[in-house]
Amino acid sequence: MSFDPLAINRRHFFKNSCTGVGVAALANLLADNHAGAATAPSGTAVRTHLPPKAKRIIYLFQSGGPAQQDLFDYKPLLNEMNGKELPAEVRGVQRLTGMSVNQSSLPIAGSHFKFSQHGESGAWLSDLLPHHREIVDDVCFIKSMHTEAINHDPAITMFQTGSQIAGRPSLGSWLSYGLGSENADLPAFIVLVSAGQGGQPLYARLWGNGFLDSKYQGVQFRSGHDPVLYLTDPEGIPAVRRRAQLDVIKTLNQHQFDKELDPEIESRISQYEMAFRMQTSVPDATDFSDEPESTFELYGQDAKQPGTFAANCLLARRLAQRDVRFIQLYHQGWDQHSNLPKQITAQAKETDQASAALVKDLKRLGLLDDTLVIWGGEFGRTSYTQGVLTNDNYGRDHHPRCFTSWMAGGGIKPGISYGTTDEFGYNVVENGVHVHDFNATILHLMGIDHERLTYKYQGRRFRLTDVHGEVLENIIR
Repeated sequence: MSFDPLAINRRHFFKNSCTGVGVAALANLLADNHAGAATAPSGTAVRTHLPPKAKRIIYLFQSGGPAQQDLFDYKPLLNEMNGKELPAEVRGVQRLTGMSVNQSSLPIAGSHFKFSQHGESGAWLSDLLPHHREIVDDVCFIKSMHTEAINHDPAITMFQTGSQIAGRPSLGSWLSYGLGSENADLPAFIVLVSAGQGGQPLYARLWGNGFLDSKYQGVQFRSGHDPVLYLTDPEGIPAVRRRAQLDVIKTLNQHQFDKELDPEIESRISQYEMAFRMQTSVPDATDFSDEPESTFELYGQDAKQPGTFAANCLLARRLAQRDVRFIQLYHQGWDQHSNLPKQITAQAKETDQASAALVKDLKRLGLLDDTLVIWGGEFGRTSYTQGVLTNDNYGRDHHPRCFTSWMAGGGIKPGISYGTTDEFGYNVVENGVHVHDFNATILHLMGIDHERLTYKYQGRRFRLTDVHGEVLENIIR
């Protein structure tokens, strides 16, 4: 049989070269594609760039853009100037969305909600958030967030992936890639979406792996009988038969991997094995029957209804107890272009108690110190009304120039407010925090240098923060 040297690809060459240049080349290839990563198999420890202050993250993403002027950022001047035109010098050259750019007038809309100070920190909150009053001394409010994106899809994509253009790995995927998992029986990255919420759509690519290996993508848990689709065996299929089937599939996949050395085949093997273990671990995590009634008094009775924001917050706490690395919650419906007073009241009622309960519960269990809790949306809302301003109604358009998020636990200084906006709540005047700064700080708290966690793809090194980002040292303990 004649020998065709072209029939041997590079992977086979590296595989079969056990000494000399083969080993050196393989080592260089692996280093090149995984520069700065500190990946580890599930259930094993990993060495980080920095001493980590947090072990896990629970991210309460409020999709739609919560109105900071009606929740956290108290601006009495808006009420004093209610109905008057927003001064041109305040807006400057900032662009408007297509929904209000053709308005002949931009009248200021004062908040319909009363503000008061709470806690030793004296944090300002509107009366929409009575339960937040109990956690203000555990929270750092960042009131000077800003971004470039003015529409929902690119703005959410920016927060979740560091780019307005879809296709990059999500924050949870970067963390899974860099840190691995501390629980061999559950995914490192789990996603929970409130059921039945209207508003802007959410896409699976928001928790996707992008150009990273598929094993780093988020796994969505759904409400109902089967939290993970196709996880439950069909009737009449015993576990021992399923185990035997997986063993055969594993053998076939391993044979294919030995021929092609495609890492996605190994990922497929590990995902099959994870799915088998999840048949036990997922029902255990999602079964609330062992929770005392006091838990539901804390989170609210909605926590008994699968898929509600309250139930997802409670589930997030249970997953944190099981050392899931990154737990992403999405709650839609904060996009109040009109009828804001009624709509934001409903949104706050759905989220206020459970958000505060999660912080209090983690603190009670001794988990808050090493769990970073994040609350925030993709942008804020305008200080002028969208549409007609009346005595009992107004709306607010998208506003990326300034808005509020908060963090708690996981190495964050408690009981402080960081950053300041002007008296109109329209521009940042002190300590602006860009999305890249926000994400750089999140990675820092997890022990990762955001400039060193990179992945080489299509000839360049990518990272979550692109070529930007400054760690917010002043909010870190």
